[in-house]
Amino acid sequence: MNYRILYVDDEPDMREIAVLSLARDPSFEVKPCGSGREALGIAIAWQPHLVMLDVVMPDLDGPATLSNLRDHPMTRDMPVIFITARSQPQDVERFLSLGAAGVIAKPFNPTTLAVTVKPYLGP
Repeated sequence: MNYRILYVDDEPDMREIAVLSLARDPSFEVKPCGSGREALGIAIAWQPHLVMLDVVMPDLDGPATLSNLRDHPMTRDMPVIFITARSQPQDVERFLSLGAAGVIAKPFNPTTLAVTVKPYLGP
């Protein structure tokens, strides 16, 4: 099975590293985007199996983007993982309480990122 992953980060370098890292798995089709607002439209139209969201972004940050995804019937149940440098236990607990499926700390290991996200994609 092929999986569609939407990677959302306002930093172009992080998007590039993430796309290259995730592309190591041939079953992943990765679409990068640079803002929460852009992600909402892409998520509705493209229906990714997983959304990976940076927390700190201008305009619409990760938690606000997640809230908007949860409010829309076509994206309500999509698994979302936060990718963030804010990975202290209290931060992780807060992100999970917002409805995130998981949290991956930045900087992530590019050689293991694809393996790390696989469990969030289901069987």
